[in-house]
Amino acid sequence: MENSYHIPVMLKECIDALAIKPDGIYVDVTFGGGGHSREIIKNLDQDGILAAFDQDEDAKKNQIDDERFIFIDQNFRFLKNNLRAHDLIPVDGILADLGVSSHQFDVPERGFSTRFDADLDMRMDQNGDLTAQKVVNEYPEDQLHKIFGIYGEIQNAKSLAKAIVTARLNQPIITIANLKSAIAKNIPKGKENKYLAQVFQALRIEVNQEMEALKEFLEQTLDVLAQGGRLVVMSYHSLEDRLVKNFLAKGKFSGSVEKDFFGNEIKPFDLVVKKSITASEEEIKLNNRARSARLRIAVKR
Repeated sequence: MENSYHIPVMLKECIDALAIKPDGIYVDVTFGGGGHSREIIKNLDQDGILAAFDQDEDAKKNQIDDERFIFIDQNFRFLKNNLRAHDLIPVDGILADLGVSSHQFDVPERGFSTRFDADLDMRMDQNGDLTAQKVVNEYPEDQLHKIFGIYGEIQNAKSLAKAIVTARLNQPIITIANLKSAIAKNIPKGKENKYLAQVFQALRIEVNQEMEALKEFLEQTLDVLAQGGRLVVMSYHSLEDRLVKNFLAKGKFSGSVEKDFFGNEIKPFDLVVKKSITASEEEIKLNNRARSARLRIAVKR
């Protein structure tokens, strides 16, 4: 089931990074198809526990039938409260695979992929109120400009936002095809796929409040990890990776490392590897999504 749903990226590297203790408590905060979770649970004995988070209705169908497994149908931004409710704090390791699952890209009606035509949706949580359709039809031009510039890192974000606002005056932008038509003149020739991917990335991040959720999650890891516990995070674009890199290195998202009275750096983590780990060429050939993955590992002091 998990193979058709989502091929886990850098599976061995993630499991090795967790340095799993057989009787430990572990958390997979991005359960998806359960590929990483199934491998974690293989490394646990009868006293080990694995908790998994996922807000996607489809992911619930992939739950593992094992008494050591606990499924929590929540966004990982609610990590601490849910682990406390299950009396699972402190934990020995946390894994976060921040990518959108292959399944979400491959189901047309979810509206994540530029390959299909469907309503502009892009909600990870199908019960959420905000959709990509609402963003493109209701957000003011300056806000759209900001979203496409920051989240999509799009060069012509200002003219892109203007094109959307102009197009929606004539008729609402309801579908993926409507959006492509509205922005057709803004798409650079020869770079259509990359440009549309950036547009969709920006909308998806806004709809799901991904940057805010990631920040909240990372900050809570400090409260739930045991001393010596491991945080393993795999990101797929520079915005996420920058947040993760800064937080693991400094315990905050910007600025320099804080120091105590004697000038010693106050850092909550030790880095297991200084630079991010990337997928092998062999894996990239088998799974193109692995190409942009960056894996970072840290141990709580």
